[in-house]
Amino acid sequence: MQVDYHDVLRVWREADTIPEIEHAWLFDHLMPIGGDPNGPAYEGWTLLSALAAHTRRLRLGLLVTSNRFRPPAMLAKIATTVDIVSGGRLDFGIGVGSRPNPPAAHREYAAHGLPFHDTAHAVGSLAEACTVIRRLWTEQEPFDFDGTYHQLTGAFGNPKPVQRPHPPILIGGRSAPTLRVAAEHADLWNIPGGDIDDVVSRSALLDRYCAEIGRDPASITRSIHLPVSYDRPGATRDAIGEAIDAGFPHIVLGLPVPYPVNVARWVADELINTSARGESS
Repeated sequence: MQVDYHDVLRVWREADTIPEIEHAWLFDHLMPIGGDPNGPAYEGWTLLSALAAHTRRLRLGLLVTSNRFRPPAMLAKIATTVDIVSGGRLDFGIGVGSRPNPPAAHREYAAHGLPFHDTAHAVGSLAEACTVIRRLWTEQEPFDFDGTYHQLTGAFGNPKPVQRPHPPILIGGRSAPTLRVAAEHADLWNIPGGDIDDVVSRSALLDRYCAEIGRDPASITRSIHLPVSYDRPGATRDAIGEAIDAGFPHIVLGLPVPYPVNVARWVADELINTSARGESS
């Protein structure tokens, strides 16, 4: 949001040439949730497909897709297309969609004629969507699905994604109901950074939910989103170190706009490489 397509493309192309940067992400809002409420915000999956065609190495995804925006069978088709365009580099990020705050995140639903159901409905819909999407990616025959929230007749996905058995599924969120869905369906789990004690507590809760269903908690990679400060890189490096020490090896760095010139190289030099050497300020 609040950024031009060519600026995003510039940063992604630069990042694609820097081995220290392993993955790049967009978000999934139809209107800005910060800054000018009438400013620009691109549709995430369309933009991701364009960026996939302009990069060669980066893994890529949305952090995270709002399950409220698109029916799961349509979303499975969209994601398959991006995986093919990217040559098998998609990490499929999905979540309930729209946190309770900020309130501005809710106006996009009415503005686009989309329903906004309560949390219980949204979480139940997410669990069914994950099941449907995985089946469309992997099953070789059409199937029917008669769920509480989604019903499909003769569902079938062709083509299949490049990645087999399917693109990794990243589920984002911190609420207990969402963590239960992650325990069942996620290959990666992402949480917004902040209070590291809360992050650790949520990770332990995910461990517990995995144990309840007989899944090895270590099979879910822990991922965290950390905001970047251009003026205080030491604070960002400290947050990176805390996250790694807490068992979160998959780190997504949120870059504020406007993007400085050569910002991807700055991230590698000032944040990634320096953090790896254990330096701070």
